[in-house]
Amino acid sequence: MEVFSNSKSRVTMAETNEVEALTRAFSGFGVDEKSFVAILGKWHPEQRQSFRKGTQFFSAVVLWTMHPWERDARLMRDAVIDGSKSYNVVVEIACTRSSEELLGARRAYHSIFDRSIEEDVAYNADGVERKLLVALVSSYRYEGTKVHEDVAKSEAKTLSGAIKNGAKKNPMEDDDVVRILSTRSKPHLVSVFKHYKDISGKTLDEDLVAASSLKDTVQCISTPHTYFIKVLDDAMNPTADENTKEGLTRVIVTRADHDMKVITEEYHKQNGVTLTERIEHMANGNFKDFLLTLLARGGFN
Repeated sequence: MEVFSNSKSRVTMAETNEVEALTRAFSGFGVDEKSFVAILGKWHPEQRQSFRKGTQFFSAVVLWTMHPWERDARLMRDAVIDGSKSYNVVVEIACTRSSEELLGARRAYHSIFDRSIEEDVAYNADGVERKLLVALVSSYRYEGTKVHEDVAKSEAKTLSGAIKNGAKKNPMEDDDVVRILSTRSKPHLVSVFKHYKDISGKTLDEDLVAASSLKDTVQCISTPHTYFIKVLDDAMNPTADENTKEGLTRVIVTRADHDMKVITEEYHKQNGVTLTERIEHMANGNFKDFLLTLLARGGFN
């Protein structure tokens, strides 16, 4: 494990031994809480930052062992606390989970945090995105296959008008836009997006040039694998900040038992390199091995 050192602060041999002891505290089947508290409680900010570089593996394992509902609840809570830079995580969970999965996460949120995700988003989110975010986390979509094409075509016209009028009024402030995207079933919205392209000549995603919760919503509903690949690419960018890097673990852990095979296949098509090769190149140690194990679990070798 890397030991922090610079001209202002040098880690002594005793402190080096503490790093090794703390690593051992996480070894085996459990955590040696006494060692953890005794050592980490004494450390300076520089030492804590150094150790954090080696804890990606532990964080990934903890996330993996959670029940999916608890995991999503905690991810949403962290995203709400992080603010606008993490609103995409709220959208991701609200739009890529089934109605029952989202309901389960909302119930877990109640149990863990003694309040609802809806009220936390409404209280903490600011700006024009609040209305859409609250509507998305409150959603319980119809999951059948029936689509009313006349309604879908009409709502495509509504969306087209809202996008064209975007310079005067942000589409996320349009009640009809929010209603359509947060309440309609995914098959219905796929039809809406198809009619939208027929009307405008471009896809709705293409017309939404700037990054926003609205663009994330459209991607998560219409082309979720494209969205997940973007999150993975951003996370593995050498210049990514710590918040963005967390997307690598989040996507692989949450999609391993769902659609990871499709994601990895699409990743290869789009990038000309496999996701396995990218991870082998940029990750290290147990963290790398764990991510590759989850990829294999998802049906990709």
